[in-house]
Amino acid sequence: MQNNEILSSLNPAQRQAVEYCDGPSLVIAGAGSGKTRVLTYKIAYLMQNGVEPWSILALTFTNKAAREMRERIGRLVGEHEASMLWMGTFHSIFARILRYESESIGFTSHYTIYDDKDSASLIKTIIREMGLDEKQYRPGAVAHRISEAKNELITPSLYVLDMSLMRRDQMTRMSRIHEIYSTYQNRLRQSDAMDFDDLLLNTYLLLKSNPEIRRKYEERFHFVLVDEYQDTNYAQHQIVWLLTEHRQRVCVVGDDAQSIYSFRGARIDNILSFRNAYQGAQLFKLEQNYRSTQTIVGAANSVIKNNRRQIQKDVFSQKEVGEAIEVVEAYSDKEEAAIVARKILELRQHCGFDYGDVAILYRTNDQSRIFEEEFMRRKYPYRIYGGLSFYQRTEVKDSLAYLRLAVNPHDEEALRRVINKPARGIGNTTMERVYTCAIEHGVTPFEVISNPVQYSLPVNAATQGRLVRFADFISECNRAASTEEASTLAVRMLNESGLVDSINAGREPEDRERQANLQELLNSITSFVEDNREEGRATLLPDFLQTVVLLTDADKQLPQDGQTITLMTVHAAKGLEFRAVFVVGLEEDLFPSEMAQEEGNVEEERRLFYVAVTRAEERLFLTWSHSRMRYGKFQNNQCSRFLREVPAQYLSSQKREGSLLFGSSRPAMPSRTEVQRPVPSQRPLRPVRQVQSSFTAAAPLPSGQQVSVGAHVEHARFGRGVVTAIEGSGMDVKATVDFENSGRKQLLLRFARLQVIAG
Repeated sequence: MQNNEILSSLNPAQRQAVEYCDGPSLVIAGAGSGKTRVLTYKIAYLMQNGVEPWSILALTFTNKAAREMRERIGRLVGEHEASMLWMGTFHSIFARILRYESESIGFTSHYTIYDDKDSASLIKTIIREMGLDEKQYRPGAVAHRISEAKNELITPSLYVLDMSLMRRDQMTRMSRIHEIYSTYQNRLRQSDAMDFDDLLLNTYLLLKSNPEIRRKYEERFHFVLVDEYQDTNYAQHQIVWLLTEHRQRVCVVGDDAQSIYSFRGARIDNILSFRNAYQGAQLFKLEQNYRSTQTIVGAANSVIKNNRRQIQKDVFSQKEVGEAIEVVEAYSDKEEAAIVARKILELRQHCGFDYGDVAILYRTNDQSRIFEEEFMRRKYPYRIYGGLSFYQRTEVKDSLAYLRLAVNPHDEEALRRVINKPARGIGNTTMERVYTCAIEHGVTPFEVISNPVQYSLPVNAATQGRLVRFADFISECNRAASTEEASTLAVRMLNESGLVDSINAGREPEDRERQANLQELLNSITSFVEDNREEGRATLLPDFLQTVVLLTDADKQLPQDGQTITLMTVHAAKGLEFRAVFVVGLEEDLFPSEMAQEEGNVEEERRLFYVAVTRAEERLFLTWSHSRMRYGKFQNNQCSRFLREVPAQYLSSQKREGSLLFGSSRPAMPSRTEVQRPVPSQRPLRPVRQVQSSFTAAAPLPSGQQVSVGAHVEHARFGRGVVTAIEGSGMDVKATVDFENSGRKQLLLRFARLQVIAG
């Protein structure tokens, strides 16, 4: 294919970005503007103009992106030529360079690359060898700190000189991390091994410390191209600089408005300050969006313009104006899920959408639970993208195993799972002896651990004591399971077992996710108790566990025809697109998150919202609820400030006119002018709050109000409805209510949170 043929399919802005090859360039690519197309065609254009493929270095963040680009380039210039490109992820390309130059940094060319599990195992071994408490020096947390240091190009010798890092470690009671880091690096070198982060750190050290090797690669790579530059960390940015400082033939492509990975070390300053680093760099803006309707693009533009730190651009769409964005205001998270499910049904029945055309995007992983349960009940097929279904997550399964033991102490699989979670000195060897003893005596393992002396279990007295204490704890919970409400018993059992403290001990991002999942499980139990109490049904732990089993069994029976609703966090959605998108949970302190507000990082939350909105091609729904179960309590919410920032011209709002339960149909929202909170100095990440149960009986109906057939009512969880029947007498009077979105419910009036409203 000739140059003119290559360029003819590009729009003017894309063509300018492709043709400029005389110096550094920054291509700001708005959402859906053809970023990959520009990179692909620029590489093909260079090759058509005589640049040898082996002198082009193209760096991506995923193997998928590199593979797709190589295939496209192959179709343009030939597969053989495309195969000779230096194209791949940062880690794969740098691993290749390090194998060529390994002797210069003291490794052989056959060095091993440790994956995350290998690294964690080695760190765990070192912690044990140093005699440190694993509850205090959790291997995952230590690995995260070491990874952060490497991505900031901080070696062990520099780490110990960094007073801010040393103070942070002291504040979090991990003051010996620098020793673990130093030992870890020495052990890696002894093993002729590197971890993933070393592939960046060692490449930087190789180029920085060896001028001849640096010059060799500067001369080899005539052109360097980088995809998703807004996601680069400090190490990646510095390596690119070392390779391009003198020749200055570098093109980076990205979108500062989609920089959402600071928690992984990404630095938005890398793209914002690119033209300061490379004097005279040309700026190209790709502003035509090929993905979304004009309405969706206009709304996204309006919101992101509120960020102060950005490269200004005006993204536009030449697609149709499209449907207005629906803003859905729900009474509760439960009704929010029901409304979303009903909207999906409408899209399928009336608009020609399939399940696979729809995505549900949320800020935190734990939000998936209520949608999963709603979809299971309705038999809607769904999948969790980039993660596990709620009830399959480790901390949730561990918690449920404890609760199963409370109901049935002889549940062997549950016993196996949690008898040493958290660690209580009952290891695998002990348990194998327990199982063998149980088989020999024809009893259950629980009977053996309850009476180790009676069954002659071959363990020492200290181990016998630990087993009996665990068995006594389970037995006491088992006695309570027949009388104590599920939420109360679950909270007490998980706290007293040590599981809550164990999960809350972590301070890293993945720990916060585990904490949130645990709290969401307890929220679900509290919600189960409150709903069942109002409906006059059983509220004990066996009943809750039966509900969970039926839900997860229903999940297995969902149709598997490839057409499934996609549920995912907004972070996981970056780079994807769907015909219809629901962005849910748009409330202050949830999206934007409470932590982001406290740390003065609302601008990244707004970029995250921008990413969510621009995943939609045709239909966009923004939903929020007035109340949500959090930390075991119902909390009243304000809708997210990001909703206020979307101009009314783009919206079709389903408001609650004349709501007596919540007052105004649209409560006051935060001012458009944000007050950024100060960034705390060296503030350690806080654990999620202690879980709690807080059922409060419903308040009686206001004086003079009567619930009668035909009455219009509101309910804090189920929304609006009409009373269709009244039955029973005295304390057992029940009202049957047909709710707009939550279906038909029979509620005990002495517990029901109903309020009569005008029809």
